[in-house]
Amino acid sequence: MRLHSLHITAFGPFGATQEVDFDALSAAGIFLLHGPTGAGKTSVLDAVCYALYGAVPGARQSPGASLRSDHAPHDLPTEVRLELTVGGRRLEITRRPAQPRPKKKGTGFTTEKAQSWLREYVPETGEWKALSRSHQEIGEEITQLVGMSREQFCQVVLLPQGDFARFLRADAEARGKLLGRLFDTRRFAAVEDRLAELRRAAEQQVRAGDERLLAVAQRMAQAAGDNADARAWPLPDAKPGEPGLAEGVREWAAIARSGARERLDIAESAVAAAGSRQAEARRGLEAERELAALQQRYEDARRRADALEARRPEYERLRERHERARRADRVAPALSVRDDAEREHRAAAKARERSRAQLPPDLAETGAEQLAALERRLRQDLGSLEAARRAEHRSEEIVRQRAELEREAHADDELLRDAADWLAGWDATRSRCQERIEAAQDAVTRAEHLAGRLEPARRRLDAARRRDVLAERVTAAEDRLRTARDSAVAAHETWLDLKERRLLGIAAELAAGLRDGEECAVCGSREHPSPARAAADQVDRTAEEAAYEAYTSAEAARGTAERALAAVREDHAAARAEAGGSAVGGGPLEAASSDASRADRERTGVTAAARSAQATGCAAGGDAGAVAGSPAHGEAGAGGAGGDGEAGAGIPAQYARSAAEPAPPGESGNGSPASARATAGTAGRPRDVSVSELSALVEELRRQHAEAHATAAGLHAAREALDRAEREYARRVEARQQAERRAAARTSQREALDRELADREAEVALGRGEERTVAAHAALLERRVRTLGEAAEAVRAVEATAQRLKEADDRLADAAFKAGFDTPGAAAQALLGDAEQRDLQHRIDDWQREQAAVADRLAEPETAAAADRPQAAPRQAQAEFDAAERGLIEAASALDAARECRAALTALSQQAAEETRLLGPLREEYERVARLASLTAGTSADNERKMRLESYVLAARLEQVAAAATARLQLMSSGRYTLVHSDARAGGRGRSGLGLHVVDAWTGIERDTATLSGGETFFASLALALGLADVVTDEAGGVRLDTLFIDEGFGSLDDQTLDEVLDVLDSLRERDRSVGIVSHVADLRRRVTTQLEVVKDRHGSVVRHRTAFGQRLSARRGSGEE
Repeated sequence: MRLHSLHITAFGPFGATQEVDFDALSAAGIFLLHGPTGAGKTSVLDAVCYALYGAVPGARQSPGASLRSDHAPHDLPTEVRLELTVGGRRLEITRRPAQPRPKKKGTGFTTEKAQSWLREYVPETGEWKALSRSHQEIGEEITQLVGMSREQFCQVVLLPQGDFARFLRADAEARGKLLGRLFDTRRFAAVEDRLAELRRAAEQQVRAGDERLLAVAQRMAQAAGDNADARAWPLPDAKPGEPGLAEGVREWAAIARSGARERLDIAESAVAAAGSRQAEARRGLEAERELAALQQRYEDARRRADALEARRPEYERLRERHERARRADRVAPALSVRDDAEREHRAAAKARERSRAQLPPDLAETGAEQLAALERRLRQDLGSLEAARRAEHRSEEIVRQRAELEREAHADDELLRDAADWLAGWDATRSRCQERIEAAQDAVTRAEHLAGRLEPARRRLDAARRRDVLAERVTAAEDRLRTARDSAVAAHETWLDLKERRLLGIAAELAAGLRDGEECAVCGSREHPSPARAAADQVDRTAEEAAYEAYTSAEAARGTAERALAAVREDHAAARAEAGGSAVGGGPLEAASSDASRADRERTGVTAAARSAQATGCAAGGDAGAVAGSPAHGEAGAGGAGGDGEAGAGIPAQYARSAAEPAPPGESGNGSPASARATAGTAGRPRDVSVSELSALVEELRRQHAEAHATAAGLHAAREALDRAEREYARRVEARQQAERRAAARTSQREALDRELADREAEVALGRGEERTVAAHAALLERRVRTLGEAAEAVRAVEATAQRLKEADDRLADAAFKAGFDTPGAAAQALLGDAEQRDLQHRIDDWQREQAAVADRLAEPETAAAADRPQAAPRQAQAEFDAAERGLIEAASALDAARECRAALTALSQQAAEETRLLGPLREEYERVARLASLTAGTSADNERKMRLESYVLAARLEQVAAAATARLQLMSSGRYTLVHSDARAGGRGRSGLGLHVVDAWTGIERDTATLSGGETFFASLALALGLADVVTDEAGGVRLDTLFIDEGFGSLDDQTLDEVLDVLDSLRERDRSVGIVSHVADLRRRVTTQLEVVKDRHGSVVRHRTAFGQRLSARRGSGEE
């Protein structure tokens, strides 16, 4: 991971936007970040961390802490933008925290939510591609690419003030927490937690099993009841988990079951004896009850006989009343008829009074015949008004017809005025439509001409693009051929040199093959007294053959490069010929320019005609709108679909540029060096047309063709507009003629209607009388006729009902006398309803039945005999029976309890046995899991060093960290100190396995890191932090950390040690790393020349860059080398 640039806006102490160029700072390998206290040095590191992870390190991310600068204006948002390369990808991260901003409307502030942006640079297009705006997605992407969490990043990359020194001196517990966060050993801690959880679960299961067994035992004690065996419960205070619990429960259960069987036998005998006593008491009770019932029956019969005798007078009265009611029933029909007649007479009298109230006072006492005669006369008058009614209705209809004629006349007048206005402009309208048709026909011809020129221009453009691409390939092929030639020459020289050196030392090569007693291949001698010896740089046959093979391979590569260059040059020449060129005068581009100008002039004329048609209107019913909405008109008004915004613009001036004038970098070959070299050799020839020129030409031709085609497309619409205009002209003329004919006909109609209206008005005046209308007069007569008729009918009804009432009175008096009543009123009083008569009959029948039943009861022999016996005593017999019954119930309850106790003890004994059987495997599982949990937790006696599983894994990582740190610590301490991992057991209850010791080479003693001095502690801590960074980087999947920051601590070092520390930091450049030192030490400003200074200001801090490329580390070492 390498940082490129950082932009900080309104963040921390920075009130405005500040830029940090890490590329410039990292060029020297080491740079210094310095400034006064509180200026904001650490805030620069906070901004890096915030850009990556959306949070700042450590306590500075506490709740309520704000990242916004108090120096920033309200309208400047807080923002951090970081550009970096990680995992081979160049990214840009922009973050804004939640912050207040001024409201867009009104006064005050509103809180804006936090925002994040992630973009990636695409080298192929040279553009930034947006990836995400989600906080979660960006966080996951950065964590995956960097390979570290925020805590790991802050500990490994942003080495904070004092944190790595605390790690050096920390105890095992604190060191384990930090290493656990860095190396993510949560899975091993999870194994410990899981085993502890399994142990707790198994322990709970065992305890639950013991509790269930004790619960069963308690239930057995409750089921056994209060007997001697139950009170001998052997485990009164037993607890879950105690030894011998299961055996004690089983022994006591057997004793309880034996006692229950004995109690059951005793209860069965007691139930049999109680049953006999209860049966004898029941028989005695029944006999006493029977005697008491007979004696009571006799007494009841005597009391009933006395009561009946006392009620005899009432019985006689009821019987006499019932007899009178039977006789009155014969008079009831006559009474009903008389009542009906009386009701009808009263109703008729009331109706007569209501009718007379509607008559005039002089007719109130008039008889029925006179009222009927008046009704007939008024009906005759009403019939004579029918003709006047029809005349009145016709008069109203004539008024409506006159109004309709006036409305038609007004409408025809409007139509005639509108037709006259429209026909006045007919000649101009027809001329405009014909001009539009002619313009569209001209556009058809121009579109065909432009279509024939557009396709060749497109082919030239494609060829020009291939030409420029092939020009770059030619340059690349030439470079490859040049390299291949140089390689072939070098390989040939190397082979010849090795061959010559081998020939010079061939004697030594031959001497190496000599053997005593064998002939020499040169002289034939079998003795070799002084063989030649090989020189230190002797070349053998294998080296010469390898050089020759390298030479032949280089020659083959050169030939391949020459053939490739020839093929590319041939393709480039063909593409260049197809693309064509531009002569100094009269070339194709100049011709295109003149054609374009001429087309623009033609298009301008067409556009003017279309605008004129739009302004005046080509036809009625929206033809002017059709012209305004046509494609040709729209493009002319907007400058064309592909134009530059100015209607009628011609071909750009660069089309006419001469061949001697150099093309701008953006037009010839897209400004590439290959195109420049390709055109450098053509100075004496016509220049190649650039892709941009041909693109502009194609675009201009396409635009002109589109405009001409759009204008030509309006031909059909223009012809249709002319047809519509001609049809509209004919329709207007016809409508005007029809309106004139209707006006002449309306004059005669109005005169006829006026004459008829005068005649009808005379008839209406005679028929309406004193009323406003004939209808009102007729309604008045109808109401009077109806009132007279109702009055006459009411008088006749009163006379008829009076006669019927008199006849009903006579019939009623005769019927009452025949039934034995003195007056009709006496008969009416004797009348009873059917229900009352039935009730009287039931009461008489009940008295007679009761009299007969009492007589029968007193005559019974058994009842009379029981009355002569002594008084019965059923209560005493009942008490004896109840006592026997209670004894039987108690005996039966005891028997049921004995049976239930025996059954319960048997079932609970079986349940206890089952619980004991199930508890065995649970206890074995608990013992196994408990041993494993204790071992991984470091509490087992088998774990001699009391080391937890996570500590064991972290101890291995700590060994790697110590080894990596020692490599740098020995350089910083001149070989004196070595960091080693210690797994010695800690004292007391402390854990072991994560100790760190330092070995002093001067004394050979291993001692605690706490014994180091301040300066020694700093460079030991720094070496440890760098080693930790290397191990964490390897653990994170090999993600390179090319930028590190070290915050403070250099002030405790002497000059020599500071040089050694800086040498170690400078060595990080071998791995292409850069280190940023955050320090107040003034001497570092002289030693580290590349600096980033943070300057305090009342308006907010600012940053200043100071770089010195080419200088290494310190002025002191520079003077020493001199």
